[in-house]
Amino acid sequence: MKRIITVQHTQSVHHTNGMVGSWTDWELTETGKQQAYNIARNLRNELSDNKYIIYSSDLLRAKQTAEIIAQYFCVIPIFKTELRERNLGRCCGQSVKWLKDNMECLEKNIDDKMFSNAESRRDVWNRLKPFFDSIISDETENIIIVSHGDLLSVFNTMFLDLEPDFINNCEIFGLAGGVSQMYINDDKKRYIKRISDLSYMQKNSDLRK
Repeated sequence: MKRIITVQHTQSVHHTNGMVGSWTDWELTETGKQQAYNIARNLRNELSDNKYIIYSSDLLRAKQTAEIIAQYFCVIPIFKTELRERNLGRCCGQSVKWLKDNMECLEKNIDDKMFSNAESRRDVWNRLKPFFDSIISDETENIIIVSHGDLLSVFNTMFLDLEPDFINNCEIFGLAGGVSQMYINDDKKRYIKRISDLSYMQKNSDLRK
């Protein structure tokens, strides 16, 4: 049986200062670092001695979250540009207010782009798909993925074996620090145990109930 655990990076500086995240290298706040340590301890306690491979976005806030988790699993995370957050183009480095005031296109479907040099949701899908297919088909049984909200919402849709246009009508979107657990059994049936579970950020969380 294959187990895939996804972790949305914890609180970043851009969550507190009104700036856009996207492809900017914001660090974790001190709160975010503590949240990551709590997630790491709770996951390690729950997952016992199983060995895991950890993949992560190479953007700093995800990288820092992954490095903290990796300490508890005694592994070195593998950083993948495919797991980066959606690139929002020229609003990177700007405030959320600037984004709203200067948006070139109101996104109504997965092919729309906020800015001409940004990624659409379909662009993110196409960027992620080869990586997704590789981890689904390989023999690795235990995988942890650390990434971002927009990217993981696309990942969730892929895992449910839905078509990309499904995102036009519905999507599964998590929160910072959320942990999801997904499984593929020996009959190749996919199922989900947790979605964006925020209890892992608690210092002492009894997650075995």
